[in-house]
Amino acid sequence: MVRRTFVGASVAAVVVAGTVTYVVAGGSGATTSPKGQAQAVDPGRVYRYGLRDLPGSTAAKKVVGMPAASTQPFSLVGVTWEKPRSELHGTVRLRTRDQATGKWSDWRAVEPDTDDVPDAQAGERSGTSGLWVGPSNGVEVRVAGYGRTLPPGLRVDLVDPGSGTTSSTGGTGGSESDQPRAAGQGGSDVRLAAATAPVETPPPSVPALSLQAAAVAVAPRPAIVSRAQWGADEKLVKEPVQYDASVKAVFVHHTDTGNSYTCKQAPSVVRSIFLYHVKSLGWNDIGYNFLVDKCGTIYAGRAGGLERPVHGAHTYGFNTDTTGVAVIGTYTGKTQKPAGVAPTQAALTGVAKVAAWKLSLTGVDPAGKTTLTSNVKDGKYPYGKKVSFNTISGHRDGFATTCPGDQLYAKLGAIRTAAKKLVTPSVAATLTGATNVSGRYYTKSTVTVGWKPAASTTYQVLVDGKAVAKPAEGATSAEVTLEPGTHNIVLRAAYGNGGTADSPAYTVVADVTKPVFATPPALALRKGTVDPAAVPVTLGWKATDNALVQSVKATSPAAKTFAGTTTSWAATAKPGAAQSWSLTAADAAGNAATAATSQSVALMPEGQSQRTGSWKKTTNSHYLGGYGLYSSAKGASASWTFTGRSAGLVVKRATNVGAVVVYVDGVKAGTLDTRGSKLAYRQLVWTRAWKGSGKHTIKVVVAGTSKRPTVCIDGIAYLP
Repeated sequence: MVRRTFVGASVAAVVVAGTVTYVVAGGSGATTSPKGQAQAVDPGRVYRYGLRDLPGSTAAKKVVGMPAASTQPFSLVGVTWEKPRSELHGTVRLRTRDQATGKWSDWRAVEPDTDDVPDAQAGERSGTSGLWVGPSNGVEVRVAGYGRTLPPGLRVDLVDPGSGTTSSTGGTGGSESDQPRAAGQGGSDVRLAAATAPVETPPPSVPALSLQAAAVAVAPRPAIVSRAQWGADEKLVKEPVQYDASVKAVFVHHTDTGNSYTCKQAPSVVRSIFLYHVKSLGWNDIGYNFLVDKCGTIYAGRAGGLERPVHGAHTYGFNTDTTGVAVIGTYTGKTQKPAGVAPTQAALTGVAKVAAWKLSLTGVDPAGKTTLTSNVKDGKYPYGKKVSFNTISGHRDGFATTCPGDQLYAKLGAIRTAAKKLVTPSVAATLTGATNVSGRYYTKSTVTVGWKPAASTTYQVLVDGKAVAKPAEGATSAEVTLEPGTHNIVLRAAYGNGGTADSPAYTVVADVTKPVFATPPALALRKGTVDPAAVPVTLGWKATDNALVQSVKATSPAAKTFAGTTTSWAATAKPGAAQSWSLTAADAAGNAATAATSQSVALMPEGQSQRTGSWKKTTNSHYLGGYGLYSSAKGASASWTFTGRSAGLVVKRATNVGAVVVYVDGVKAGTLDTRGSKLAYRQLVWTRAWKGSGKHTIKVVVAGTSKRPTVCIDGIAYLP
């Protein structure tokens, strides 16, 4: 038995006299490093264990495998054998031991996978699909033949994805298993190398892509996790990147690695597939151009530049001028063994995004057809045969395989539809003859839809999904008459390649009903400063509409415009004469209604009051009528009798004046403090209103406020 020992494999740390000793699990070697020195974090490794005859194996029924054994930690497992594209006629079953719990899994079947390969049969070995099992440290394998000779060099490959990063310090390497292996088979293939940046810029000799003058636009590039981000060890890629002339189709795959991974583990799954393709199967790089996990995250696959037509290894016979997109997981039918699951909507959306973007770079319609030529002699189609494909096809369309699984294959139509929406050019339409209010349009009945015509494109206007106008070629607008109500208007473009696209929908309300003044306009006194020619008033109203009141405009006694929701106007009225107050309410469609009232305001100066007690006259031009009355005698009163529907008390305010008790029609209404923070004359400080006009009396009584008993009155204002 040959044993090799490398630093950096699964280890246990023992602290000895200031050093950290790393003991290699399963091996006899060790290394030390100064205490505290950082150890390299490797980008993953592959352990290889040869398979041998198991008890009961006969020439007629060959059974080889590996008894249950402890191994180095791994997360993905596959069985490989010599000779690329050689078939394994038999069953491969295995079980693994969970590293955290120590429990063994049920037996699981893994399928031979000889169709995701380079066309030129590059590589060294064939193998099953890699099965993601999560962190494990034990395995048992059984391979049973169907009465045929099993392929030579059978072994189980255990992939430890590592952490995906490296540092500049620490050892490199790994340990080879001490389990029995077939003669002539090597042990673990472990290498640590500093990760380099992903190859994003091809050499100058790479043919540049040119956008075709097709009736599709370049779809937005989706967010893509780079190779550096998921931890590709670029030093493993030895051969130069191969490029095709174009990308004519996308082949959709499933990785068939199982569905037990979490989205947080997805980068480790991608890294494991990369290591399995390169180190187990001997390919130059991961076979897929892109991968998508169950959460819809897109990962860069094969190196060479995401925008470039990188030649992949995913669909034997049709790798030329195509891109491979693999959904991570197993999506076989529910009754198949192993049974798969339905792909998530997020995964389907991710495939649609990357397919739309990749195909649009060369002007390829994701819902169209393309012709590809078979370039292998032992594929699904004869060498040189021209085959028509959907531009988004499944792996099984190009090779005799179940990939991408029945449940994912059934969703390809939905993927094409979603991708088509991403690359179809947007249609810009304008709408005139309507008023835009927060994205909703209002008109009485007619609107005009306009557009800038494109070559080889016809247009029609749809109202509520029904075509109502089909303008002649070259037309730039169409007039549409609408029935009352709310409608959706869309401009639909039909392109020469058979594709269609709709403009964003316009919501249009057709309205012929005028607004209504549910509360007619009416005046009321308001607090403020009274001038001989201007009394503060409020005009109140309420306008309603079946759709939307857009504005209310005053035309007299002054011009003013209000928002449609406004219900009052703080204005002034000229006393002594009737004035017309006129309003026009307009809805967003242009329908209008008018309402008006004619009212006057009257003033009764303090001299017209009936008084009791001691009052004195003070002359000042700031008072109404040129003088005011003041009193410091508690109980002194002044009253005004009038006919009207609204009244208010006018006083002088100052820091040294006091309060009055107010009575309305003989009933106490409250106490009013006339004190103010500064001197102010002719202040309308209190108001009262009634539903209709009538005879009323307002009376004030000096309250005799402590330290400021004096009050100064200037009359009342009222609305007859």
